[in-house]
Amino acid sequence: MDQFDKAQQLDALYLEHAINAVLTVPEGGPGQVVCIDCGEEIPEKRRSAVPGCTRCLDCQQLYEQER
Repeated sequence: MDQFDKAQQLDALYLEHAINAVLTVPEGGPGQVVCIDCGEEIPEKRRSAVPGCTRCLDCQQLYEQER
């Protein structure tokens, strides 16, 4: 597997996460109540500070480090 295959795999994974995030948004409210990566509840303080967030703070930091 070369670097282009790996890039395509990562692209597909990110796209899948983005689609799942949109499909799981509760009606009438932006963002997530549950983190799309770990499944834990996203604290209200974070949801208020970052409207539309889909990950808890720890998972968001890991996500950004991996990118």
